[in-house]
Amino acid sequence: MRAVWYDRQGPAADVLRVGDLPDPEPAPGEVRVRLRFSGISPGDTKKRRGWLGSTMPYPRVIPHSDGAGVIDKVGDGVSRTRLGRRVWVYGAQSYRPSGTAAGFTTVPDELAVDLPDEVGDETGAELGIAGITAHRTVFADGPVTGATILVNGALGAVGSIAAQLAARAGARVITTVRRTADLPSVHGDAVALDGEDPAGAIRALAPGGVDRIVEVDFAGNADLDAAVVHNNSIIAAYATSDDRPGFPFWPMLFDNVTLRLFGSDDFSRTAKHAAAVELTAAARAGDLIIPIAPPFSLDQVAAAHDQVDHGNRSRVLLAL
Repeated sequence: MRAVWYDRQGPAADVLRVGDLPDPEPAPGEVRVRLRFSGISPGDTKKRRGWLGSTMPYPRVIPHSDGAGVIDKVGDGVSRTRLGRRVWVYGAQSYRPSGTAAGFTTVPDELAVDLPDEVGDETGAELGIAGITAHRTVFADGPVTGATILVNGALGAVGSIAAQLAARAGARVITTVRRTADLPSVHGDAVALDGEDPAGAIRALAPGGVDRIVEVDFAGNADLDAAVVHNNSIIAAYATSDDRPGFPFWPMLFDNVTLRLFGSDDFSRTAKHAAAVELTAAARAGDLIIPIAPPFSLDQVAAAHDQVDHGNRSRVLLAL
């Protein structure tokens, strides 16, 4: 099969290799997926470049955890009725050496989720890391029907899905974007962080404060978050611009704020399964729209990684 791999960390153009590798065989309890698209997330590029001092977990890594394709082979213990099923894949390179940047990948059966006819392969390939993280930030503390949820970073991969899932579940959603110029790109109630008084603008929309915050930058938005919560609000943070963030401790303490931190690789199986079910249902119903850039070819993988690292409003795929 044609595949991308790296055996050392560094810049994309220096370490990513494209060539032929043996087709993988599914182990007991696994399925093999002939991939059509491979989704690239910031987590994939961080692993490749050794972010935060991470090292090579395996001698050779085929990157990317997300993808979509068709099951063409099953291991012992897996029903043959799965053969020929269109699926979306998550966790392919989570604590595993071989992800989706290849003609085939093998994953445990439960990580290959049936893809409805109404959902394209491109969308399926982008449901994994961002979608499961978004679902967890919204629902980790129970139902949100009638709640007011602030989603900081509504144009990002996680934030955009979180806002759509929360609205689908009956929440009142307020979103933020970095710049006033970005406001026309966001549906519903949105506030620009470069405005004169973003906290005041949010308070005008939610005078009693927000119930939950989905946070893309805990360090950068800590003061804003403290200004718009109420007693017993929850901040669900999945990223930060500062590895050791400072925050207004006493205001948050007096509001009895709960801070939750989310790392998607280590969510429980139950949480991942619940997310996969809801993401599939939302996409099937047309309640989940994911902007996707024109896919890159396998030979353009370095450029695709660079596009992810430089920031991109549309999701980035490899076409296989």
